[in-house]
Amino acid sequence: MPLTSVLQLLGGVGLFLFGIKLMSETLQDLSGEKLRRLFATVTKTPVRGIGVGILVTTLLQSSSACTVMTVSFVHAGLMSLYQAFGVIMGANIGTTVTAQLIAFKFSDFALPLIGIGVLLSMFGRSKRQRSVGNGLVGFGLLFLGMKTMEGSMSFLRGRKDIFLAFSNHPLLGVLAGTGLTLLVQSSAATVGLVIAMASQGLLGLDAGIPIILGDNIGTTITAVLASIGANRGAKQAAACHVLFNLIGVVIFMTAFPLFRGAVQASAASIPRQLANSHTFFNVANTLLFLPFSRPFVALIQKIIPGKVAVLDMGPRFLDRRLITATPAAAVHAVRQELVRLGFLAEEMLQNVHAAFVEKDPKKAEEVFQTEKLVNQLTHGIARYAAEVGQASLSEDLSLTLGAYVNGASDIERVGDHATNLTELFEYTQENHLVFSEKAMAEFEEMFTNARLAFHLAIESILNEDGEAAKEVLVLEDRVDALEKELRRKHIERLNTGACQPSAGVVFIDILSNLERIADHGNNLALMVLDVIKMDTEGKRIHDGKVAVAGNPAGAD
Repeated sequence: MPLTSVLQLLGGVGLFLFGIKLMSETLQDLSGEKLRRLFATVTKTPVRGIGVGILVTTLLQSSSACTVMTVSFVHAGLMSLYQAFGVIMGANIGTTVTAQLIAFKFSDFALPLIGIGVLLSMFGRSKRQRSVGNGLVGFGLLFLGMKTMEGSMSFLRGRKDIFLAFSNHPLLGVLAGTGLTLLVQSSAATVGLVIAMASQGLLGLDAGIPIILGDNIGTTITAVLASIGANRGAKQAAACHVLFNLIGVVIFMTAFPLFRGAVQASAASIPRQLANSHTFFNVANTLLFLPFSRPFVALIQKIIPGKVAVLDMGPRFLDRRLITATPAAAVHAVRQELVRLGFLAEEMLQNVHAAFVEKDPKKAEEVFQTEKLVNQLTHGIARYAAEVGQASLSEDLSLTLGAYVNGASDIERVGDHATNLTELFEYTQENHLVFSEKAMAEFEEMFTNARLAFHLAIESILNEDGEAAKEVLVLEDRVDALEKELRRKHIERLNTGACQPSAGVVFIDILSNLERIADHGNNLALMVLDVIKMDTEGKRIHDGKVAVAGNPAGAD
């Protein structure tokens, strides 16, 4: 093979992969947070999971990205293995969209698309226009890469004997497809190469289909790599992907003559037939496994024993039937959900502490996953409370409801500060920053007091305990004083060279976040005292005015 052809092939693959990357990034920018929220819509039925998998993979232009997200969600307890299997099946179908696209002869439009895209990217008035421009550049590069790959293989037209081995030994083709996808880490690139070779008359169905089937095995390596170091749930999700694709390939290789006949009858050209084989395999394999989803998941859990608790992504206590039936009970339901939200935020704090003390990045990842749930529940409480507020509520209940909504905002802010602390932990790890023993002891003291203040605040909401709420007020004053004292001591250590300057800046930020956590606990405690006073006196007065949680008190 001439060196120029090798370089041309590598360049074509590079253009192809970079084009897919640009398209993927553009679609993620345009879809924003909605893409991640799609996973929250997965229900107990795998059919909806399949739909989510198809949509997310089509938007991301990567089944690997979709399966990695799925594995991480299972690891975090945000999705069950049964739900994950539906998404995995859908991801396999979604990835065939790319194969269908590259089977079209859009090569002649590649350069004009790139030109238009660059102009939009450089001179677009809005971010959306510039993103669309990047997407057009990616789309054009994809087809320019295909054209380059096809051109690099033209010299092989007179040496078709090289590819006869794949036709005569289909298993060799499966292994080649698996190996190639493992090497380039892109199933789309493998399919693109196969279609490019078919366009040059180098590959027929007998050789091309096994390579594409092998590609479906090779693509599972990403999920396997993502599960390394994760919990059993993540490993089970990765095993689902591997066995699902592997068993499917075995079935279709066993029935190869029938499968080949169906593919051949689907289109006139071999490149389109090969693209169809990719789609037919994944759709048929999904339809084959769908009725046996539960037994298959049970088999995986026997192969890799153990179950991971799944977090309930939706509100647990907010029953809409209560709004019209008994609005007072609906307000009580908001309080129950508020307490649940508080315990989730406290769990985030526990994981932050473990991350700093144990230097465990997995705990940091758990914080980020729980933050998504905290944000979602906060918005759920606000929406439910807005509906309850439209019902016939007494003035006291209306004020209580408003206090709970503001309390949810305080708890969400605690979650935000936990996330800030986690990002500071990651910064220390990435930059190899080390705190002195004194600094770590002070961190422990500050963290213990701030967390206790927040814990008692949540307990006071749960039990409507005024004494616990008053204890929070005392603790918050202690944390304020402690923050000032520790800040002074740390500055003294910086001046004497006992601490790294870069580590010192991070430590000050840590103290600030912990102090604000105690502030939000203070707000929650004031809310409890106000609600208790209202219950006993029929009014809620604090400092001569109506008060609700979220009173500034220096917190943000």
